[in-house]
Amino acid sequence: MSAHDVVITGIGLVSSLGEGTDAHWHKLTAADAAPTVDATRYPPYTVHPLPEIDWSLQIAKRGDQRQMETWQRLGTYTAGLALDDAGIKGDEGLCATMDMVVAAGGGERDGTVDDAILAASETRNDREVLLNEKLTTELRPTLFLAQLSNLLAGNISIVHKVTGSSRTFMGEEGAGVSAVETAAARIRSGQSTHMLVGGAFQTEHPDMLLGYELGGYLHRGPWKPVWQRDGAEGGGVVSGSGAAFLVLESREHAKARGRHIYAQLGPVISGRARRSKEDLATAIGGLLDKTSLPDGPLLALSGASGAHAATAAEGSALAQYGNIAARGFATLTGHMKEAQFPFAVALAALAVDRKAGYPAFDAQAEKRYEGIPHSVLATAVGYHYFEGMALVSASD
Repeated sequence: MSAHDVVITGIGLVSSLGEGTDAHWHKLTAADAAPTVDATRYPPYTVHPLPEIDWSLQIAKRGDQRQMETWQRLGTYTAGLALDDAGIKGDEGLCATMDMVVAAGGGERDGTVDDAILAASETRNDREVLLNEKLTTELRPTLFLAQLSNLLAGNISIVHKVTGSSRTFMGEEGAGVSAVETAAARIRSGQSTHMLVGGAFQTEHPDMLLGYELGGYLHRGPWKPVWQRDGAEGGGVVSGSGAAFLVLESREHAKARGRHIYAQLGPVISGRARRSKEDLATAIGGLLDKTSLPDGPLLALSGASGAHAATAAEGSALAQYGNIAARGFATLTGHMKEAQFPFAVALAALAVDRKAGYPAFDAQAEKRYEGIPHSVLATAVGYHYFEGMALVSASD
């Protein structure tokens, strides 16, 4: 035990299952847990949509809400939930010295303008001139700023007054892994005492789905659990809107504040397997070997996306450890890209804190888990690239 141990003192969650830790715990531990899906808006694709959210509960000013896109509002709102949970929101001293690492995408395009440009290009050959015309007449200059990935961190700073150092990572699941890995490393080294880390993803926008489908990753047809999509039409991914933010602190800092500690964040391991040349299951097994897994039955919160090759490789690697009972939570939440790994860590911390495991989300593919989880593994194997995992354990 060290003063610089990394502990989790605040959790903010939003997904199709609801918002907050209690809502997610109740939904995910229910015997009849079922996903909330929308198969009508973007056929033949299914999404896990956001629940109704009163943004003003965490973003008081209407002007702040209006200038954000949905993914920024979602991230800013969820960050507020985590700060509230940790007892930091509204404390000017703590917020001013709090560092932040955010995993973010590149923002949402203006679909109406894109459609207008494509329609006009059908009758004009001077397309360079056309683009310049549309850029100067159809797009507000501030729209370009709204697409910057670091605007999520900027909005969190403006709304919640978190004004320490700030870093933003881009790159799907890898961004979330790098964000948590970096935040934990800063606390362990003594560079930071308390940090806000997380990400957000809003899938209910055509260009977000387009990003998956250009690579052939989206599942088509009726919804299936994440482990059962191999062989089905399409690429296996069913995406979901959601966000996860964590407040990480050094043990010394958290104890000095008298805060409740959910769990301790142990090793955070990342990898970048060259999937065209390496066996991915072997590479994932190598990460597992580095994670200092405990003996005995182990619960794993898997961020498996459903992408055929990546999900099969993760399943194979986990199966080599006969003691691991995996829970593919994307079955119930959908795949949340940058937020996937922080979400996995958050769910692992909840299981440790509440001294109970999650029932199988897919009874056909997932093992039973019984007992009190002293340690829980969190994973995120990217649907295209990047792998990561962390061990979350009881803090005593």
